[in-house]
Amino acid sequence: MKMALRLGERGTGRSSPNPSVGCVIVRDGRVVGRGWHEYALRDHAEVRALRMAGELAAGSEVYVTLEPCCHEGRTPPCADALVRAGVRRVVAARTDPNPVVSGRGVERLRSAGIRVDVGLCAGEAGRLIEPFARHVSSGYPLVVSKVGMTLDGKIGTGSADGRAISSPEGLEFGQRLRLGCDAVMVGAGTLLADDPELTYRGGRGRARPLVRVILDSRLRTPPGSRLLRVAPESPVLLFCAPDAPGASRRELEEAGAEIVAVPRSDAGLDLEAVLGELGARNILSVLVEGGSRVHRAFLEAGKVDVFHFIISPLVLGGRTAVPVVGGAGFPSIAEALRFRIRRTLRAGPDVVLEAYPECSRSIISPWLSESAPSPAPGSATPSGPK
Repeated sequence: MKMALRLGERGTGRSSPNPSVGCVIVRDGRVVGRGWHEYALRDHAEVRALRMAGELAAGSEVYVTLEPCCHEGRTPPCADALVRAGVRRVVAARTDPNPVVSGRGVERLRSAGIRVDVGLCAGEAGRLIEPFARHVSSGYPLVVSKVGMTLDGKIGTGSADGRAISSPEGLEFGQRLRLGCDAVMVGAGTLLADDPELTYRGGRGRARPLVRVILDSRLRTPPGSRLLRVAPESPVLLFCAPDAPGASRRELEEAGAEIVAVPRSDAGLDLEAVLGELGARNILSVLVEGGSRVHRAFLEAGKVDVFHFIISPLVLGGRTAVPVVGGAGFPSIAEALRFRIRRTLRAGPDVVLEAYPECSRSIISPWLSESAPSPAPGSATPSGPK
């Protein structure tokens, strides 16, 4: 199963809007087939592994990170392919999070006399399908927030410094986060201060272009910004208020941006409407990169699923330095936002905290009483190659 998980990771940035899945087929203690879901509309992991295994698939054990599909979609059902191949046993890390089809693949296999065990490495497999699970169960994208900060919680000096706080390794980690998300988002303040391109500049290729989203209630984005110079290769989506200036809208549309008006809220724009629009566009995950007002708005609205704090060994100090979360703050410790740290990573000299807020709706949130499914009734701990 560990091998299947590593194979599934190869689909990161490529398989969306489908989940990333890995599959390994074992016959007589020997791996005879491997596969992963590389691109949407192409063969699923199980089909690729079966093709590699050929006739050796008969009587084999199949280790797959997600329950094989049983419904006719853009590709044929994988459960039927496994039945036709004559496999003896299927070990699935997790059931399908889609409430419409969850468990049906397992039922199809068992009805054909195939032994099925569920739950091995469920937590690790949940990380592979985290965006897919959030979207398929709610219609909303997984909200991944990211910030590069100092030891004393600052994200900038408050002046036009222009230099990144994060180390080169920390910046590379940020690019990996962009690879795993369908969209990246900043507020108008960050856009005006930094004039970023917000493109993906990592080494691995993407199947879908990274959608660049700006929260800009008054449409202050300059038509000549760097963001719009590369618009044909990576779409730009600007969310504004209904009363945004019409002249600005026309100029930005001519420059290549798509404009969507959503209602206002106390914190700026209605984030429920923003996320609903992204979900309707089949955007499974959005990386929120700031600035401090945007982080505050998302946290106060309870819309963050996971937050990556990239902490550099620096101290800025001072009253004018910009904090991670803007605004007046919370009046008491009792009302403070609470997180649980799931992982601590190193990125060169930087430390990365992967933290889940109490409001998280991720399937692997440590706040959930059961962050991973228990093995199905009658299941035994799977044996064989891991």
